[in-house]
Amino acid sequence: MRIAKHNMSLSGKRILLGVTGGIAAYKAAHLIRLLIKSGAEVKVIMTASALDFITPLTLATLSKNPVHIDFFDKKSGEWTNHVALGNWADLMIVAPLSANTLSKFAGGQSDNLLACTYLSCTSPVLLAPAMDLDMYQHPSVKQNLRTLESFGNRIMEATSGELASGLVGQGRMAEPEAIHATVHEMLNPDTAIKGKKFLITAGPTQEAIDPVRYISNHSSGKMGISLAEKAAEKGALVTLILGPTVLKPRHPTIETISVVSAQDMFEAAQARHGDTQVAIFCAAVADYKSEKPEVEKIKKKEDTLSIRLTKNPDIAKTLGKNKKPGQIHVGFALETDEGFGSAEKKLREKNFDFVVLNSLLDPEAGFQKDTNQVTIISKDKEKIKTPVMSKEKLAVQLLERIERILEKTENQ
Repeated sequence: MRIAKHNMSLSGKRILLGVTGGIAAYKAAHLIRLLIKSGAEVKVIMTASALDFITPLTLATLSKNPVHIDFFDKKSGEWTNHVALGNWADLMIVAPLSANTLSKFAGGQSDNLLACTYLSCTSPVLLAPAMDLDMYQHPSVKQNLRTLESFGNRIMEATSGELASGLVGQGRMAEPEAIHATVHEMLNPDTAIKGKKFLITAGPTQEAIDPVRYISNHSSGKMGISLAEKAAEKGALVTLILGPTVLKPRHPTIETISVVSAQDMFEAAQARHGDTQVAIFCAAVADYKSEKPEVEKIKKKEDTLSIRLTKNPDIAKTLGKNKKPGQIHVGFALETDEGFGSAEKKLREKNFDFVVLNSLLDPEAGFQKDTNQVTIISKDKEKIKTPVMSKEKLAVQLLERIERILEKTENQ
């Protein structure tokens, strides 16, 4: 994790900390001290079960704010406005995150103040799960974590060590110092990516055959949207050119340009490519389109139907020819076989700095999936195959690679 030493202040940042029931709740006190020492304002919400592990008085004293537990304050009779709390924060943290609260968040349940506030929260969310070894490894827990990650939440994976049960393994909440460092990274992104203009294409295109039919593919846009989200979190100025998909980015700074056809996407990308530092060609662009789309719906008459197709513009190849010194181009290649030859050819012909190869031979990769497994092929012929991981985590890895290229370029 890269945190710039000159930018460690959280002055003026508003952090909402949720504390759930679990032995790791005691670590919330130390985390609050670290956040307050960095200049942040901290407000705390506790679940009822958290009261068995640490007192509200302790957290109220350290945060210098009243601790919220119920929808109504029984002493004053005042209502705790969960919507206002959710809108107040620059960042919401839940540490520790119990399996029970994890399930509530993933399922959209709202039967306590913390869950309601989470559903109302408009800021980034950082989650630090903590539970026993077997609970953490249970498929339902893993699925819930993937679900929250797909919502755009950031997950700090539990660490390994001795657990309260006496077992040894993964399940310990990330240490307060690690959470504190991640908070700085999220609220003060200071990397080579910060301030850089990113152009990202994502999703499918649709090529009209007639007014009601089109040629397309199964791309959901998940990978490109994940790249856009993570780049924006790091401070990049992101333009996302997005083909037809139900998915949309959540980060408020992303400029999204919705397009339909390959020609639409080409024109939008070409118009913005000149002043872009990083271009990522992640869209699944249709290679061909109908040479002459019919004005009226084609009627079902003959047993066969021939449609003459013509090539669409090759967006990455065309813009690759106009690539300026210092610009970075990244491409994606989806193949139904091993695909190394095709990917390496694209790397050369389209002037990519590196290409990300997806093979449909990998069962966890491809369209419509939350996970991916790729091989990264660079200009120096290096090949790195990743393990199966969420598309959000893969996006982080790819951006770290881009960041290293940017740093190398800037130091030349």
